[in-house]
Amino acid sequence: MKVVKKASGGKSAGGLGLQLPLIVRFPEVLRNRLHSLQAAFDSAIKSYGYDSHYQGVYPVKCNQDRFLVEDIVEFGSPFSFGLEAGSKPELLLAMNSLTKGSPEALLICNGYKDEEYVSLALTARRLDLKTVIVLEQEEELDTVVEVSRALGIRPVIGLRAKLRTKHSGHFGSTSGEKGKFGLNTMQILSVARKLEKMDMLDCLQLLHFHIGSQIPSTALLADGVGEAAQIYCELSRLGANMQVIDVGGGLGIDYDGSRSGGSDMSVGYSLDEYAAAVVRSIMKACDRKYVRHPVICSESGRALVSHHSILVFEAVSSAPSDYAPHNLELAHLMEELGDECRTHYRNLMAAAVHGDWDTFSASADKLKRQCIEMFKDGSLNLEHLAAVDGVCELVAKSMGVSDPVRTYHINLSVFKSVPDFWAIGQLFPVLPIHHLDRRPAVNGVLSDLTCDSDGKMDTFIGGKSSLPLHEIGGGGGYYLGMFLGGAYQEIDGPHSFAVTRAVPGPSCADVLRAMQHEPELMFEALKRRAEDCAAAGGDALACGLARAFHSMPYLVSAGGEAHVDVADCVLVANSDDDDSAPSRYGSTDGLSSMLSSACSDEEWDLFTA
Repeated sequence: MKVVKKASGGKSAGGLGLQLPLIVRFPEVLRNRLHSLQAAFDSAIKSYGYDSHYQGVYPVKCNQDRFLVEDIVEFGSPFSFGLEAGSKPELLLAMNSLTKGSPEALLICNGYKDEEYVSLALTARRLDLKTVIVLEQEEELDTVVEVSRALGIRPVIGLRAKLRTKHSGHFGSTSGEKGKFGLNTMQILSVARKLEKMDMLDCLQLLHFHIGSQIPSTALLADGVGEAAQIYCELSRLGANMQVIDVGGGLGIDYDGSRSGGSDMSVGYSLDEYAAAVVRSIMKACDRKYVRHPVICSESGRALVSHHSILVFEAVSSAPSDYAPHNLELAHLMEELGDECRTHYRNLMAAAVHGDWDTFSASADKLKRQCIEMFKDGSLNLEHLAAVDGVCELVAKSMGVSDPVRTYHINLSVFKSVPDFWAIGQLFPVLPIHHLDRRPAVNGVLSDLTCDSDGKMDTFIGGKSSLPLHEIGGGGGYYLGMFLGGAYQEIDGPHSFAVTRAVPGPSCADVLRAMQHEPELMFEALKRRAEDCAAAGGDALACGLARAFHSMPYLVSAGGEAHVDVADCVLVANSDDDDSAPSRYGSTDGLSSMLSSACSDEEWDLFTA
């Protein structure tokens, strides 16, 4: 609470004057998670006598926040911990961050790829970053080969395998042979043969796979890793220069504290057990085929960053459900009802005297339905209707069966701050961080301040439909915290757009700037690296980097035809013939200046033409 009061307090009182909700980060928790993951694999490798090492990467899609990524690179530098990117903006921020990290750190390039993406990834290799381009589709090989030959940079290639092993839970939709990503066995074999014909089989060095997020058990994990390890061994047999097996994500966290493998909200293993299952499965397959043990890589984003931050928000008011009308003579009003209504009223009162809940409930239901029909017809006034509701609630409360759940109005948007709760039913621990010296005396649900009926939290850890809370006092708000939301929740909040005119969408630099990165400074750092690494071709590299910051984050369509990007509600025109069409590059003045400074006059004229 000291942190919250310092952050939200007025500046005149020594506070920072920040508005709630707040995200409070704990870098030491992040450091502990990374060190614990590394220690778990180091221990398993030593225990089994595994003849290689573990070298993880952080998938920046989990949370691209600048300071978080920089912390991971710093904390992971002693272990050569790297980064994984799945889009052009992510690749740019990963390149910039890794210039400050270990020179041995891996830069894994996943996601669908166009020529711009591949060119940028190969530029990263020219900057002495250990970049691996992972093929998600067989046809991406042609793009990689074509661009690498044009740039004169020999690529390091990985394959994403589409395993038969399937994760049956909610997060397993991208796994199995019908999964969204990866190459099946026929495509893997085809890629290997194409590389062999082009005398590039030595470029194939990594096998990647992903069983699915929140892998529930080590049995499923071992099954998938074992299958992938066999593919790795077969690629080695075929002559590929295999070095690394990337087991992807899937290391789960225990959201509900049950440590159960039968729920999407938990997992039935520890970090040590996870690492042991991975090491044991790979070692078993490789020893059987007499294949050298590969470097083990994982992309454990959720397990790394979920714990390091807390979403702090404020309940500003509460509305009890067990209210009764005031200043109304209930008995008198009830006697003014019609004969049928009075009969139901007397039946429910008699049932209450005898403690017969079933009869009371049935009579109360009949009375309420009868009265609302009369109210709709105009034969019953508001005071009588309120008296009926009040009597039923008061009698139920006296019988000890009333449901006193209150609605607490919270100052945030569930859609923006906790999108996975709304979108996929993901539960997060929510607890009061206020009045912890007192026992909670109220059960409540949380309703946000949006005008949408889905903007509420009424399901909590353990399947409970309410949360133990304190009374909101008269001295200010009531603070709560949501935990384990450091992955995905801070970046996935939906945005609404109204199309008023067609304009170019955000550039890679715009996307980076939205997450507190500084594209101009990133460019200058990469430009200096280009000048250091390639004395002769530094200017050309710098110009290519500037173009990358200025380009669109999404894939560039082939053929130059105009197309509408529905997700961003913008018209992106790639026609070379229409001078009036908006450029597909952004219009940021700072980036225009970086382009002009990085490119020669001839290149700049060509670019702006």
